[in-house]
Amino acid sequence: MNGFLPISRKEMQERGWEQVDFVYISGDAYVDHSSFGMAIISRVLESRGYRVGIIAQPDWKQEQSIQVFGKPRLGFLVSAGNMDSMVNHYTVSKKRRSTDAYTPGGVIGKRPDYATIVYCNLIRKVYKKTPIIIGGIEASLRRLAHYDYWSNRLKHSILVDSQADILSYGMGELSIVEIAEALDSGLAVEDITFINGTVYRARSLDSIYDAVILPSYDELKEDKEKYAQSFYTQYSNTDHITGKRLVEPYNDHLYIVQNPPARPLTQLEMDDIYELPYTRQYHPSYEAQGGVPALQEIKFSLTSNRGCFGGCSFCALTFHQGRVLQTRSHESILREAQQMIREPDFKGYIHDVGGPTANFRHTACEKQKSKGVCTGRQCLFPEPCPNLRVDHSDYLKLLRRLRQLPGVKKVFVRSGIRFDYLMEDPDDRFLRELCEHHISGQLRVAPEHVSDAVLQKMGKPPRSVYDRFVKRYQRVNKQSGKKQFLVPYLMSSHPGSGLQQAIELAEYLRDLGYMPEQVQDFYPTPSTISTCMYYTGLDPRTGEKVYVPTNPHEKRLQRALMQYRAPANYELVREALIKAGRRDLIGYDRKCLIRPRKENKGQKKRKRR
Repeated sequence: MNGFLPISRKEMQERGWEQVDFVYISGDAYVDHSSFGMAIISRVLESRGYRVGIIAQPDWKQEQSIQVFGKPRLGFLVSAGNMDSMVNHYTVSKKRRSTDAYTPGGVIGKRPDYATIVYCNLIRKVYKKTPIIIGGIEASLRRLAHYDYWSNRLKHSILVDSQADILSYGMGELSIVEIAEALDSGLAVEDITFINGTVYRARSLDSIYDAVILPSYDELKEDKEKYAQSFYTQYSNTDHITGKRLVEPYNDHLYIVQNPPARPLTQLEMDDIYELPYTRQYHPSYEAQGGVPALQEIKFSLTSNRGCFGGCSFCALTFHQGRVLQTRSHESILREAQQMIREPDFKGYIHDVGGPTANFRHTACEKQKSKGVCTGRQCLFPEPCPNLRVDHSDYLKLLRRLRQLPGVKKVFVRSGIRFDYLMEDPDDRFLRELCEHHISGQLRVAPEHVSDAVLQKMGKPPRSVYDRFVKRYQRVNKQSGKKQFLVPYLMSSHPGSGLQQAIELAEYLRDLGYMPEQVQDFYPTPSTISTCMYYTGLDPRTGEKVYVPTNPHEKRLQRALMQYRAPANYELVREALIKAGRRDLIGYDRKCLIRPRKENKGQKKRKRR
């Protein structure tokens, strides 16, 4: 018997099981690695003695596809996978993607749009009363009414449309065990209303006495200002200590109740979860199809932390993992690295050691541990908090220990480095060792933009901070005898960016002598501050109006300005410059972005006559 959990009735019976406790249905292929939510949740339940069967990427058009194990004893667990199914399927221009890294062979189309809803409705057709628990990033970020970019409208809580009983939001290890124990004790699923980190449906508020009542769904549909206010209330209640219970009313005496977030994992709990008996492989049944591409990206990477106190407006981490840092111990990470080294295809290179932000290894301040995160301000924005604890020593010690392991040639750091946090550290040791040992020729960083007006909406530091970081990076490399470069991630069409700001970014690229090969347009994914701005035209933090480039043509103009040298973009760049009153950038001066349009010979002859 292999180390994977059963994917068929035959494999279930080979284990001597007559029935599974839970059937886990996922939009991803089955990869038993700790970077995949399905693997973590199923292994956590297994460690508690529960029997879990896996149905990966079922055919949603066939009822038989979710009947592989028959009726589970306790319930169905449903997730769209590691990505929102709509982000997985569509580009920001709403064009169908050609590949899916989470499917064998990278084939697209093995999961439906809005996968969580579709899978749950399929289950309900067959198993009318069996409990359904949904989780994963798609469910987590759609747990209350949310703007859906692909349909361009406000959608219900995913609990309403999916017919699921409970939603486990966030990372889910703690809440899923509590749910399992409650069901196992014989408690009816409709009575499981007390678990932090969950959302449920209620027909009355008789037993709910301590909740914040949000505007109703109908009110939110009619009034974007109310939606912005409601969203910010949700955003301000994402901490396990300060977070309140929230209620969103619907028609027909239906209420969606969001319990406060689950507490962060302790370091011991993190270690235990990442040291469960993962095979670290995709299921062998995928071998003939070429395996699962997503595994190759992370197979030789190490997760060091969870959570992020960076607070970027366009990032959903605050809503999903929270702002409190959770870390693994050095010993746990080293044990996983040693396991990795023994794998036959390991070539000596650890591809990454990090998480959402690589150089965060502890809470932003001591206060967060007892009083929770501040609801009225961010840790790094608009400027670093005076209480911010800046210390790279623990991460530096971890990297040193990893690169000393026998069999390791190089340890890369490819997770995001928060340069504004780094700039608060007066000691060059971390930056020096990063440059000397953990990058190869270039470091990718994410200033995202250069216009302070746009950066303010992004929740990013002003351009001056990045400019100072560039100088420091160059100085440290020079002192180390290295010639290495910075590759900036930049974003077009973010709320707050008009043509003037886009031109400011183009001028920066001109002066840098750099043209990005690919350009990332802002993508309005569910439950981010930036998406709220995109939908409402308001900054939910202040209530102020925000300019939002929603017209597809204007977005093309902004994107073209970032690649102004490309001949195919000439007409778009020229149009943008003329519209913005910047004809001074059309000419032969070295500061110009493009040259004047050339006249053909026929036109010149006609003029001479």
